[in-house]
Amino acid sequence: MNLSGVFPALTTPYSADGSVSVGDIKHNINKYNSTGLAGYVAIGSTGESVLLSRKEVETVLVAVKESAAPGLRLIAGTGAESTAETIDRTKRAAELGYHVALVKTPYYYKPVYNPEVLIAHFRRVADASPIPVMLYSVPQFTGIALEAPEVAVLAQHPNIIGIKESSGNVQRAAEMLAAVPPSFQILVGSASMLFPSMVLGAVGAILALASPLPEQCVALFEAVRTGNLEKARELQVSLLPASKLIVSQCGIPGVKYAMDQAGYRGGLPRLPLLPLHEDQRQAVRTLMAKMDAHAPARLSGAVSV
Repeated sequence: MNLSGVFPALTTPYSADGSVSVGDIKHNINKYNSTGLAGYVAIGSTGESVLLSRKEVETVLVAVKESAAPGLRLIAGTGAESTAETIDRTKRAAELGYHVALVKTPYYYKPVYNPEVLIAHFRRVADASPIPVMLYSVPQFTGIALEAPEVAVLAQHPNIIGIKESSGNVQRAAEMLAAVPPSFQILVGSASMLFPSMVLGAVGAILALASPLPEQCVALFEAVRTGNLEKARELQVSLLPASKLIVSQCGIPGVKYAMDQAGYRGGLPRLPLLPLHEDQRQAVRTLMAKMDAHAPARLSGAVSV
């Protein structure tokens, strides 16, 4: 399973009554289908996964699957606090036609989640999963970071094919790249570190910023992939303000609002997340107008599974 490329961390839009909006999901996916994205990640952190019911999770997964262009790779966030629940969610994602399961670290009992516990958890999930498993380390949300030694151990499992490394720490990613076999695929979760991480050996990224700015993120990936490093450097620098403001400072409400400015349907976040204040909205509008003025030509070309 080739996971190279840029995958957006999809948001979950809601209708006026607060329910998941299938129509808005399909609107977004239909627009994304022509942007050169490698596929889609549904029910990740940016998708407000921890704020959705199991029924809503399935609604999102089905809508994304139905709308995705043929040949695009589909990744489902299936991590839960218990190993048994994670396995159940992973098997259901496979039944719905997803190609890869993205499994975050459990975190509630953090004091006892040492490397031995985490390795046992991921191995058990991978043993039971009918589809390949991608590890997911996102310590800013879970408080737990997967480090190179345990990733190296897990990389030996035939059904664990990669990791989404979202700590934002280039050194941590570099240590993983040095510790795992060449077949193990590392994708980063921060647009601000895509260029340096790919130079070190990462194969791509799963990005919240790719939800409002897919073409720009794909252009950066393609510049590095084709060896146009000067162009890549310029694109990386141009994305830094957007990554900082929209994703790091404004979070999911910022990503959704930026999508609204780009013709996608972001909408409001779900409580307890709050919408942006007016000064934040103005800052995002100004930045998005500037990004649009320098947007690359529209890209196309799905990658086969």
